[in-house]
Amino acid sequence: MPLYRKHGKPEYTFDFQLHGRRFSGPTGTSNKRQAERILEEKRREARDQLKLAASFTAEGPMSLEIATSRYWHEVGQHLANADNYWRFLGWLLGHFGKSVTLDRITDSMVAAMVSKRRADDISNATVNRTATVPLRGIMTRAKKTWKVPVADIDWSRHLLKEPKERVREASVDEERRLLIAMRDDYTPAVRFAILTGCRRMEIVDLTWSRVDFFGRTITVTGKGEKTRILPMTNVVYELLWALKGDHSSAVFTYLAKRTSKRRNLIRGKRYPITMEGFKTAWRRYRDKSGVENFRFHDTRHTAATRTLRTGNMKVVQRMLGHEDITTTAKYAHAMIEDMRVAMDAANHTGAADPAFNSLEEKKKSA
Repeated sequence: MPLYRKHGKPEYTFDFQLHGRRFSGPTGTSNKRQAERILEEKRREARDQLKLAASFTAEGPMSLEIATSRYWHEVGQHLANADNYWRFLGWLLGHFGKSVTLDRITDSMVAAMVSKRRADDISNATVNRTATVPLRGIMTRAKKTWKVPVADIDWSRHLLKEPKERVREASVDEERRLLIAMRDDYTPAVRFAILTGCRRMEIVDLTWSRVDFFGRTITVTGKGEKTRILPMTNVVYELLWALKGDHSSAVFTYLAKRTSKRRNLIRGKRYPITMEGFKTAWRRYRDKSGVENFRFHDTRHTAATRTLRTGNMKVVQRMLGHEDITTTAKYAHAMIEDMRVAMDAANHTGAADPAFNSLEEKKKSA
């Protein structure tokens, strides 16, 4: 029977099979008519589930709605920026429509999509990241993994050119000015960033349980919840040791300047720094320092460039937590610049050198 009451229970339970699959559960009501209506709803839901499951594995043309749903479950939800990716996929569905099949999405339609996205007055990188790259990912997976027909798209024509990421290193004087201008309770966090190359979120989330003074290591959690272990230099050791008694769990904290019942703050007590609080303090006191054209991410560039001068690319790769060393290669400019300076110093012959003057006279007389 599709509807029955368990022994001693007044509520009805539904139990039926559809295409070899069993569906069962409580109806939540002891009224038979209501239970029958719920049973019909459950049967409709079951048919929709089976229909959706069949469309997921179909080998014929696949709708964009099914493709985005499948891509989300297999790829998107596991990405570090999953929340944003969900929005990107939603935008694609809104633009193309749910029913369009992948074999009908042409180069012309992709070009129109890029044009519409650019009209939102966003950067080329944002257009690529939020529209073109997600669509390419869906269609590539559909073709190579799901083996369903897709249109032949020349993606090189649709990916917009992006400026190369700059590598901005703070000079010693700029570092000094930044630290002097910074609010005292945020200064250790900024100095730690310059010394280690850690991202802002890695600094905000750092707890004492991840600081090993005996082993002189720090464990940080970066993008995608991936952890890496950093060695603790003497300078970093002294910096962290001085903060040890400030808070029971958080390494980097700020001092409440006033009591706030709304924010549960007590004046003079220390609290873990937050992302928003850190961003506000950075903007305010960086501007006060007079250091221009310097973002917080440039503290990471500074640490990487300085380390590369005394280490090698592999060291910097592990320090920054890059999976691909080509991402780290942008810091190679430091090695090239240092090489140029060294070569200039080594090849300092000039007009004062008799041999050089003799050579110049021979060239003139030739």
